[in-house]
Formats: sequence, structure tokens, C-alpha cells
Amino acid sequence: MVRKAKTSDVRTVQKILGHFASRGRLLNRSLSDLYTHVRDIFVFEDPDNHWVVGCGCLSVVWEDLAEIRSLAVLDFYQGGGIGALLVRSCLEEARRLDLRRVFVLTYETDFFEHMGFARVDKSVLPHKIWADCLNCTKFPDCDEVAMMLELR
Repeated sequence: MVRKAKTSDVRTVQKILGHFASRGRLLNRSLSDLYTHVRDIFVFEDPDNHWVVGCGCLSVVWEDLAEIRSLAVLDFYQGGGIGALLVRSCLEEARRLDLRRVFVLTYETDFFEHMGFARVDKSVLPHKIWADCLNCTKFPDCDEVAMMLELR
């Protein structure tokens, strides 16, 4: 079941993100940052045991643009469509907010191509996102792929 995160989910979300960050698959996020942006986070809760096993965040960047970030599903639960459900929830929220485009910075290009995203040059992304990049351990040698989905 996909739902909006609650503050009681934040520590679990951080552990999930930390697991993948330690493998270099995504960026870790501080508890402070996650609590500040808890309204942007979706989680997948296993209906059998009520554990949060996946998460994704829709971060509004500008008037017509948002980023899906911090998308992660625990290894045991991968391959069952949870990631796709989380992305669809983010896209529904983007449409509800009347956003026109959603982008990702990712290593999972096949997954996002399957979800309708297309590769774009990072230079098309607004300068506002580079503020996040400046604090990244991979800056300026980012090896993530930029992908965009036009919603209209």
C-alpha cells in the first residue's frame, strides 16, 4: 500500500536510503532534511506486517518542474512493482499540483525508461537543482543520468 509518509516513518526511510547510499546507488539524507520534507515523501507499507519497505519523494523545483528523488525499495521486495507504484504516486501528485515536467537523476535508466522517462542532457535542468549538487560527494563528477517525463 502506498501512502504519504508520517513523521514516525522518517527513521525507517533514512535507514532504507542509507542502505542504498552505502552502496553508492543514491544519496543519503539527514534526519533533519527528511523531517523538513516529510510531506513530499511517499512510502510503501507491506500489507502483511505493516513495515515500510520502500519510499520515494516528489520535490517541487519550480513552477512547472519537480524531481522524483530518494526512490528505494528494500532488496527482498524488489521486482514486485513497488517502485513503479511509488513513481506513479509521485506522478499523480505532480499532476494534481499542475506540474508540466518531472525529472530524475538516476542509475536505473531501464526502470525509468519503462515508466516513460527519456534521457536528457543535465544542462536542461534549472540551476536551482545544482544547489543540491554542490553538497554532493560526487560533485562535480556526477555519473547519474538525467531523465525527464513531460506530463502534458
